[in-house]
Amino acid sequence: MSKKFKGSLPALVTPLRDGKVDTAAFAKLIDWQIEQGSHGLVVGGTTGEASSLDMDERAQTIEMCVEKAAGRVPVMAGVVTNKTHVAVELARQVEKAGADAALVLAPYYTKPDQRGLYRHFMEVRAALGDIPVLFYNLPARTGVDVTLDTLEKLYREGAISGIKDGSGDVRRVAASRPVLGEGFIQLCGNDDIALGFMAYGGDGCISVTGNVAPAACAEVQNACMEKDFVRALKTQDKLVSLHNAVLAEAFAASTKYGLSLQGMCSEEVRLPLLPPTEGNKQAVRDGMTRVGIKFSA
Repeated sequence: MSKKFKGSLPALVTPLRDGKVDTAAFAKLIDWQIEQGSHGLVVGGTTGEASSLDMDERAQTIEMCVEKAAGRVPVMAGVVTNKTHVAVELARQVEKAGADAALVLAPYYTKPDQRGLYRHFMEVRAALGDIPVLFYNLPARTGVDVTLDTLEKLYREGAISGIKDGSGDVRRVAASRPVLGEGFIQLCGNDDIALGFMAYGGDGCISVTGNVAPAACAEVQNACMEKDFVRALKTQDKLVSLHNAVLAEAFAASTKYGLSLQGMCSEEVRLPLLPPTEGNKQAVRDGMTRVGIKFSA
């Protein structure tokens, strides 16, 4: 598989209004992200409040993102569940919607061992056609961490094509490359270490901050892909405060607040998430100002 997924890939929020998906705002957000230089889009992930969406809303947002992107950039869709049979159903939904890849989260709460992780991903792969599957590793939230041995086994057997690594350990890229080779897609799941991840040989970043500052995040990735890490660092220095602010609290809420300041969508989130505190709002505003983002509201 060629590396279709690379560069800056914002994990899109799901705009809401009066408790329902705001389709007009979502369409606007997709167009804006592409115009700002994002290299791909991720829908139905943690930042998109996937665990708070019902099956119809999931299908609606994935189908809309695929249709609106219209092949301009690739679309990856999340599979967020701790039940294997439900993961199969959700992955089939992703494939049916026409997404370019399924991003499958390791089962949370149940804390399977490596054998269980292997079987989970093999079951998902067996239920699908040709759509690529990426392993979403997020041990801080799932309570389980994948080993390199398990990744290698899944990759060699064709179950996965790559990983979104949310472990926060940039050294894993370097450790993985000699074992898995350059064909294995390695995407960073942490904005604050994305530059280092790329320097170690990564392919891109599935970004939270990229929602709010898509042009700046794309510029960091463009510079990294051109091996110009000095240039990348100049933009990264401007983004650090915004990274910290967006991730300080419930980042779907902080991200939507930053987008609301640009007139892209409302601040509305679903319980158990709540709007940002006033202190976090100020930090987001300050971070956006440092990047040079203008407010429309």
